[in-house]
Amino acid sequence: MTPWIDFPLVSSREPVSDPTARDAILRAVRAARPPETSLPEIAQFPAAEGDLAARFAEAARGGGAGVAEGPRADLNRMVREGYPDSERIVSLVADVPGTAPLPDDPHDLAHTDLFVCEGVLGVAENGAVWLPASRLGGRHRAALFLATSVVIVLDRRLVVPDLHAAYATLDVAAEPFGAFVAGPSKTADIEQSLVVGAHGPKSLTVVLVS
Repeated sequence: MTPWIDFPLVSSREPVSDPTARDAILRAVRAARPPETSLPEIAQFPAAEGDLAARFAEAARGGGAGVAEGPRADLNRMVREGYPDSERIVSLVADVPGTAPLPDDPHDLAHTDLFVCEGVLGVAENGAVWLPASRLGGRHRAALFLATSVVIVLDRRLVVPDLHAAYATLDVAAEPFGAFVAGPSKTADIEQSLVVGAHGPKSLTVVLVS
């Protein structure tokens, strides 16, 4: 039989820690800080030559994403042809009319067949696209993870060679959220067998427009 243990109740009005002890710990931490050192110099890699959009498309396909290319005037047609069975479409791109509005409750995005948004820039070396909060409807960034499929529209002129160039271009602190997205969700944790769409969108397509 497990003995009964009577724990004393602590009033919410009583302090749960000794502020004097806390201050002593913080002083000790400050006193033990190592000396400040300057940031390392990062080598400037030469910009890759050739068609950056073509290199981006190759890397994106290698990461499991689909890639479509064409003029912006054909954008709606390309999206519809790529996802003909999608009925509930939430679109943040004016050129692609959606069939459902952006819901007030982000949880409702779980019923979205297709989410369409526009990226800020693409990275040729790994096929990733930078998506800040302003391109995701503000607090509705959950659409990137809850929609069955995602389409990202990207101007082919906005492709940079590598992540060094991307970070030199972006102000990542300008918005409360941002993410580099490369391909649909995937995992190979079980028996090293690659599964696409295991814990997020089942497919992702980048539409390079001119």
